[in-house]
Amino acid sequence: MTSETYTPLRSVLYMPGSNARALEKAKSIPCDALILDLEDAVSPDAKEAAREAACAAVASGEYGRRTVTIRVNGLGTDWHHADLTAAAQAGPAAIVVPKVNSAAEVKQLVAAMERAGAPEHTKLWAMIETPVAILDVLSIARASDRLTAFVIGTNDLVKELYAEHVPGRAPILPSLHTALLAARAAGIAILDGVYNDVKDLDGFLAECRQGREMGFDGKTLVHPGQVAGANEAFAPSAQAVEDARGLIQAWEDGQGAGVVTYQGRMVENLHVESARRTLSIHEAVLALGA
Repeated sequence: MTSETYTPLRSVLYMPGSNARALEKAKSIPCDALILDLEDAVSPDAKEAAREAACAAVASGEYGRRTVTIRVNGLGTDWHHADLTAAAQAGPAAIVVPKVNSAAEVKQLVAAMERAGAPEHTKLWAMIETPVAILDVLSIARASDRLTAFVIGTNDLVKELYAEHVPGRAPILPSLHTALLAARAAGIAILDGVYNDVKDLDGFLAECRQGREMGFDGKTLVHPGQVAGANEAFAPSAQAVEDARGLIQAWEDGQGAGVVTYQGRMVENLHVESARRTLSIHEAVLALGA
């Protein structure tokens, strides 16, 4: 992985496709990615206008280095086909589909994208937010090369499990870990779910740290005020970058010397691979200028 191939997705902000002011504001928000939403954030009577506005936003090219995606309404809804067709033709970085529950659905979605003329760069991001999706998550992850990311829908997952939102997220940790295992096995990105209380900065930052420690690539967000915290949490710290450079240097200096150590710790190839990944992420973030 290099800074040329790694795309940071530390902060992925939902923006309602029906809100022209929000779409304009999104051009100046320092998030890594945007999800222009046609689903939950848009009322039924505004769906068509939101679809047109989101597609126009994508086509405008006015969002700079941000990864711009469109979330369509899900399979089986009245708006899904028109949403998917329009989004595919607009050519965003990805089409985000809610409640993807099986490998068969992934294949159905990819086939529909191709029939609609989606360019090669338009990928599929699948939202994992139901018990059946968690139980079949590895086959979903491996269903198509066009699927490049999971987006965890924690609100729906909590609802479907009859669980509760609690600090530390103990009720859904097994589900989060299962999805993470599948994403890593398939080599795709995985984004943590949203934090609902936009006024609770401490709680939000704690959940960002938890997500980063678990292995998520970034976090989906519901408010611009959460962007800075996510960007910091999911980027390597200055200390982590310094340690990565020192460890790699120790490894290179010690080749042929048998046991290599750095700051008293034994260094193996797996540690070097992790250090190089840290530096790749750091370089990619620097390339964004954020």
